[in-house]
Amino acid sequence: MRVDLFDFELPADNIALRPASPRESARLLVVTPGGAPEFTDATVGDLPDWLRPGDALVFNDTKVIPAELHGIRIRDEARTAVTFNLIERKGAAHWRAFARPGKRLKPGDRVLFGEAGRACFLGEVWARVTAKGDDGIVDLSFDLSGPDLDIAIHAVGSMPLPPYIGAKRAADARDATDYQTIYAREDGAVAAPTAGLHFTPEMMNRLDDLGVERHFVTLHVGAGTFLPVKVDDTADHVMHFESGVLSPETAERLNAVRARGGRIVAVGTTSLRILESACDEAGRLAAFSGATDIFITPGRVVRSIDALMTNFHLPRSTLFMLVSAFSGLERMKAAYAHAIAGGYRFYSYGDASLLFPDRP
Repeated sequence: MRVDLFDFELPADNIALRPASPRESARLLVVTPGGAPEFTDATVGDLPDWLRPGDALVFNDTKVIPAELHGIRIRDEARTAVTFNLIERKGAAHWRAFARPGKRLKPGDRVLFGEAGRACFLGEVWARVTAKGDDGIVDLSFDLSGPDLDIAIHAVGSMPLPPYIGAKRAADARDATDYQTIYAREDGAVAAPTAGLHFTPEMMNRLDDLGVERHFVTLHVGAGTFLPVKVDDTADHVMHFESGVLSPETAERLNAVRARGGRIVAVGTTSLRILESACDEAGRLAAFSGATDIFITPGRVVRSIDALMTNFHLPRSTLFMLVSAFSGLERMKAAYAHAIAGGYRFYSYGDASLLFPDRP
């Protein structure tokens, strides 16, 4: 399909720079294809009204690591400030990263992160640039590896805000909690599964009281989720890989939910991507562990879920293509136009939508 079919105009004022407070006070646009009305304005706190006892919510329990590193490039006597956003681990001591400004780097450069002269884990980490691409992406080889490197990154890194937020303000102490779900437990993401940011303990208790099941999968979100689609046709786009796990026990329990008439509701596109990677043609789930580059566009039938809760996505993005595959392209264009006109807040810290499928 032509990528320009997924384009739309988004005013800058609709981009959220901070989350709603409390989290569940964010707005929720419910999209029910064929319903009357098709679009219903609600709040995230109203989510239980759209669920039934026996339904199951599926959350992504990945945890965002402090993947933004501010360093000093050292070349002979020259010193230059450089910022890196880690995007993909390539080995025990190796990461791929976006570099800003990348044009000032070349293979062989040494980079110091943290404060020189302090002991490792207390603020000083060294790396070498081993490769550089034309797109600002570099390969870094650290002097530390494995768990030692993980500890050091947590010591010197900061929360990796999406570029459309980071370009307008710096990360601060609030982001350390705002950009993390309350149930995050598996270190590895460099971007948050943002639909889950709306949930509070109080909301979880209300869902429990309603009889809605709660299940967890893991998909470590990569920064590729923010990469623009630069080709003209979706068939030419190379999707990024993300690693994830759906346990045998969770797969069995979710299959049982549907068998007794309940619905599977994915919280976030990342939860959907791991579920869809793990299901067969009949929509039955099996255990999954590994990497997935699944690319969901209109024409593909989504079989693993019955509803999707997700935030509002960028124009021409793979995620807007995904929601269009689930609820219909023209319907999602109309839904987004409704949201923009109604002042909904977009992207990671923005409002949410609850989508039902274009077909049963």
